[in-house]
Amino acid sequence: MITAYIGIGANLGDARANVLDAIERLRGAPGCTLDAASSLYRTAPIDSSGDDYINAAARIHTTLDAEALLQTLQGIEQAHGRERPYRNAPRTLDLDLLLYGGETITSPTLTVPHPRMTDRAFVLIPLLEIQPDLMVPGKGPAASFAPMVQNQGIEKLD
Repeated sequence: MITAYIGIGANLGDARANVLDAIERLRGAPGCTLDAASSLYRTAPIDSSGDDYINAAARIHTTLDAEALLQTLQGIEQAHGRERPYRNAPRTLDLDLLLYGGETITSPTLTVPHPRMTDRAFVLIPLLEIQPDLMVPGKGPAASFAPMVQNQGIEKLD
């Protein structure tokens, strides 16, 4: 079993419901066991437009290889009508494979650790909620990046 971390976000349609449904779909995905899910957070779009995002993070244990897990995540996105008209477009659901065990992966379809995960409060804060001592391969403790994103607006929801 590999421990993987998933970033979850949405800002189109019922974003809150879409994020919660994604968490439930991760719980029931073949080859995956949901171990933890963060609270929901509201953040303004970064390098994008549209409504505020609802974000969360999940920790799963999986028997799937990284590419198969990516396909599973994209299937969940497709179930929510995800379209990719342009980079950073508003979305009904976005699932990012942030970390896959301690592996560093660079392929035409996947980069792990996610290249911008340490630059974004909407990724770091939910991740640190579920794994305060999280290590990012090649970068060190995730918590060491939190001060650098503290000026990015993020609001924990009830």
